[in-house]
Amino acid sequence: MAYQLYRNTTLGNSLQESLDELIQGSLNTYRFCDNVWTFVLNDVEFREVTDLVKVDKVKIVACDGKSE
Repeated sequence: MAYQLYRNTTLGNSLQESLDELIQGSLNTYRFCDNVWTFVLNDVEFREVTDLVKVDKVKIVACDGKSE
C-alpha cells in the first residue's frame, strides 16, 4: 500500500506529529471488521489555529477508499 511508503519519512513523521497535536483524546474502544476501522474516543479536543472544540465522545469510522 502506498501510504506505508511515507511512514518513516520526514513527511510521514511530520504528519503524524501534526495529527497527534491537533487531535487528542482517550481511546475507549476500537474494532477492525470487514476492512472497516471503528474508533470510539472520550474527552476529545479538536484544535485549529484559533478554534478549540471539546466533545465528550467521538466515533470515527474509516475504510479503504479504493474500489476493487
